[in-house]
Amino acid sequence: MMGRTGPEIAKLALASAAAALMATGALAIAPQVAAEAPASAESQASRLRDLFVDDAAREDTLDPLAALYRGDNEDIADLARIYTDALARDQLTSARRSRDTLATIHRSDLPADLQISYDVFAALKDEELTALRPEVRALTDVRPFNHFGGLHVEFPSLIAPGGVIAYADEDDYARALALYRVFPQMLDNAIQRFREGLASQVIEPRLTVENMIAQIDAILARSGTDSPFLQPLNQFPETVSESRRDALRTAFTAALHDQVLPAYRRLRTFLAEEYLPAAPGSVGLSQMKGGAQLYRVLIHRETTLPLDPGEVHRLGLSEVARIRREMEGVQRELGGTGDLGAFFDRLRSDPRFHPKSAEQLAQGFARIGREVDAALPRYFAQGPAAPLLIEPYPVYRGRYEAGGSYAEGSPERGRPGVFFFNTYDLPHRFLSGMTTLYLHEAVPGHHLQITLARANADLPPFQRYGDNSAFVEGWALYAETLGYPMGLYADPLQHWGTLDDEMLRAMRLVVDTGIHAQGWSRSEAIDYMLANSGMGRSDAQTEVDRYIAMPAQALSYKIGALTIQRLQAKARAMLGDRFDIRGFHAAVLGYGSLPLPVLETVVDLWIAQVSSPPLAEERAARSSNR
Repeated sequence: MMGRTGPEIAKLALASAAAALMATGALAIAPQVAAEAPASAESQASRLRDLFVDDAAREDTLDPLAALYRGDNEDIADLARIYTDALARDQLTSARRSRDTLATIHRSDLPADLQISYDVFAALKDEELTALRPEVRALTDVRPFNHFGGLHVEFPSLIAPGGVIAYADEDDYARALALYRVFPQMLDNAIQRFREGLASQVIEPRLTVENMIAQIDAILARSGTDSPFLQPLNQFPETVSESRRDALRTAFTAALHDQVLPAYRRLRTFLAEEYLPAAPGSVGLSQMKGGAQLYRVLIHRETTLPLDPGEVHRLGLSEVARIRREMEGVQRELGGTGDLGAFFDRLRSDPRFHPKSAEQLAQGFARIGREVDAALPRYFAQGPAAPLLIEPYPVYRGRYEAGGSYAEGSPERGRPGVFFFNTYDLPHRFLSGMTTLYLHEAVPGHHLQITLARANADLPPFQRYGDNSAFVEGWALYAETLGYPMGLYADPLQHWGTLDDEMLRAMRLVVDTGIHAQGWSRSEAIDYMLANSGMGRSDAQTEVDRYIAMPAQALSYKIGALTIQRLQAKARAMLGDRFDIRGFHAAVLGYGSLPLPVLETVVDLWIAQVSSPPLAEERAARSSNR
C-alpha cells in the first residue's frame, strides 16, 4: 500500500465531487447525431480514425510554434503567422469542423480503445473552442507571453545545439538561419498583440513586465561570441567542409546583429517605454477586466474539471493543515523541537541543509537516479523509452526558474530528455528536496510518462503528444509518493524534503486562488508560503511570480495527483489480492495524457478486465453445482 494515500483521499472533499463528474460525464462528452441508416462498427471506427488523421494534418499547419518545438517545421515561413488574427480564425474553423464531424460518429459502436480516444478528442476540441471564443481571446491573445514562459526567452535554447536542430549537415544550418530571419516577425507580432491589450486595458502586471525586460537584458548582454545564437558555430560536423565554415560564421554573425538582436531591442523598448508605464501594480486576475470569468476558464483548462475557486481554496487549507502535522513528526527525527516555524527558519539558515557546490548537486542527482533505476522494475513493467541527461540550467535561465524542470527530448532525432537542476543562489537551495525533485521531473515522473506516451505508436497523435496539465503534473506529483514504498525517504532529511514539496503543491491551491480570486497581494502570498514551509525566500518569490504569470496551472498538480491516488485506492479495494501495482501503472500510462474524467473510465475498464476471470470462474462453479 502506498504511503499516505488514505489520509489524502479521506480529506479530499473536492475529489468526491470530481468523482461524481467523472462517473456521469466521461461517456457523454460529445452529443450523438442520428444517422439516416445504421452504420457498421467497422465503418464508425474507420471514420473516427480518418477524422484523427485529417485533424492532425490541419493542426500541424495551424500550430507552427508546436511544430518548431517538435523540430519538424516543413515551412519556416509559417512561423510568421504566430500571434495573428488570421491564424486564430483558421484554428477556429478547423476545430469546429472536427467537432461537428465527431458528433456524427456513433461512440457506442466503437471498440473500447477508440471510445477512449473519442472522449479525449471531444474534450480536446471543446477546450480549443472555448479558448477561441472572442471574449476569451480578448483576454488571452493580448498577453502573448510573460516572464515564466514564451518565445522571447525560450528561443535561444531552442536554436542552440541540443535544441530543435540537429546541426548534422549544412541544411540544418540553413534551417537555423531561416529561423533567425522569421524570428523578428514573430516578436513584432507579439508587440502588436501587447498594443491591443494596452488599448483594451488588459495588461500584464508591472512585476511580470519588469521581469521580461530583465530577461531580455540578460540575452542582449550575451551578444558576443558567448551568445547562444552563435553556439552552433562552436563545433561543426564533419559533413560541413572547411570552405563552408567561414561562410556560415559570417552568415550567423550577420543574422544575429542585423536581425535577432534588433528584434529583441524593439521588444525591450516597447515594453519599457510604452507598456510598463501602463502596467498595473496588482497581480491577480480578479482585478483585471474580465479576469474573474477568465480564471474559471483557466481552472477548467488546467484541471479538466469545472471547479469553484472557493472549493479549491478550502481544499488547500485542509491539505496544508494535514501536512503540517506530518512535518511535526519528521521535525523531531531531525532534532528539531518546538514551533514548526522556528524549524523552518533553522532549515533556511543552517549550512548543513544547503548544497556547497553545483558538483554536489550533480553527483547527488546521479546517485538518486541509480537508486530509482534499481527499484523501478518492482513498480513498472516498462522503463523510459528514451535516455535522460542530468544538467544544470544555463546561466541566463537559473534566476527565473524553480529548483528543477524537465525538457522533453526527441528520440527520432537522437535528442535525449533533460532533467535540469538549478545552481543559481546555492545558499538558498536545499539538499532535502533532491529525491522528490528527481522523482517528479525525471523518473518515474515526467521523463517516464512522456517518453512512454511518445513511443506508443498505436495512439493517435493528440494522445501521444498531448500534455494536459492535470494528468502530466498530477502523474509527476503522484510519482513522488512512490519514493515511500521504494524506500527512498528512509533518510529523515529526504522524508522532510518530500513533505516540503507536497506542502508546496498544497499551498498552491491556497495561494493561486488567493491571488486570482481573493485579491491577495504578492507579499501576502510569499509570506503565506514562508510561514508554512521551509522553502527559501528566493524560491517562494519565484513560485509566487509563476502563479501570477500562469493562473490556475499550479492547481493541476494536487488535483491530478489526488485523483490518481483515489483511483489506486479504489482499484485496491475492488481487486483485493488481484491488485497489481505494475498493471495499475500500465493502465494509467497506457493511453497518453488524459482528461481526469476519461482517466476514471480507463481505470474502471482495467478493474473490470482484471476482475473478469474470477467472476467467470465463480459463474462456472455455480453452474456446475446446480
